Amino acid sequence: MPVITISREMGTGAYQIATEVAKKLKFTLVDGACINACAPKYGLSPDMLQMVDEKPPSYITAEDRKRAAALNTIELMLLDFARKGNVILYGRGGQDLLKGCNNVLRLRFIADFEERVERFAEREWIDPDLAQSMIRRSDHQRGGFIHFYFDRAWNDPLGYDMTFNTSRLSPTSIVESIVAAARDPFLKDAEKAAVEQIDNTILEKKIETALLNSPDLDYRPFKIEVEKGCAVLSGYLACEEEKKNAIRIAESIKGIKTVKEDIHIVNYKAYRDKS
Repeated sequence: MPVITISREMGTGAYQIATEVAKKLKFTLVDGACINACAPKYGLSPDMLQMVDEKPPSYITAEDRKRAAALNTIELMLLDFARKGNVILYGRGGQDLLKGCNNVLRLRFIADFEERVERFAEREWIDPDLAQSMIRRSDHQRGGFIHFYFDRAWNDPLGYDMTFNTSRLSPTSIVESIVAAARDPFLKDAEKAAVEQIDNTILEKKIETALLNSPDLDYRPFKIEVEKGCAVLSGYLACEEEKKNAIRIAESIKGIKTVKEDIHIVNYKAYRDKS
């Protein structure tokens, strides 16, 4: 059940390559269209999906937390697909979401900026100046998403196994390289451990999503770790009642057997009101 993740700059032609790789390997391509089709099954509306997809989350207001929960839901979709294997996760931080899973082939696509602008302008039939502006904005947004949500530089080469410059290499040679790498026995050998890790991550995301959606919490980001059904919550809350609610919510998640906590009570509201 190998998994391929793709991180791409706009205008590199990565989508066409991903489509061809999926055909050759008979993998499922999990792209925007696939996520849109699956969203209703996960309770996501088209409007909410549009607001949160590949955008940095915030946790300040109740509405912010709803959006952060929706972003978690997108990740749960990706994790469900990854658990089945034989998939290509297109964008959305898949390489970081599955960090530590050794059955994952992490790909990055880059190209010369001027060539990306030319390709995008021709593809969308738009003015080159507008294409340039859209590409800069896309790079800023995607880079910001990875930096904020995964605390990593988007263009850090150590986050990827293979990087392809589509200004230098033909699509055919890139596709052949990816197909050969995806068939590496090393990825196959890592499958069992990867499934266990993905299962843990799914439970962590389900707990976090439930906490974000709870009206009983003035939520702040937790550190959540799950292993073999045991969840450990650590972080800060405003009162003992919220702490009890957080533990109760974690215990209610199917698959969680025990909950341990290292939650500290800090009345940050008092300081916020005085500021």
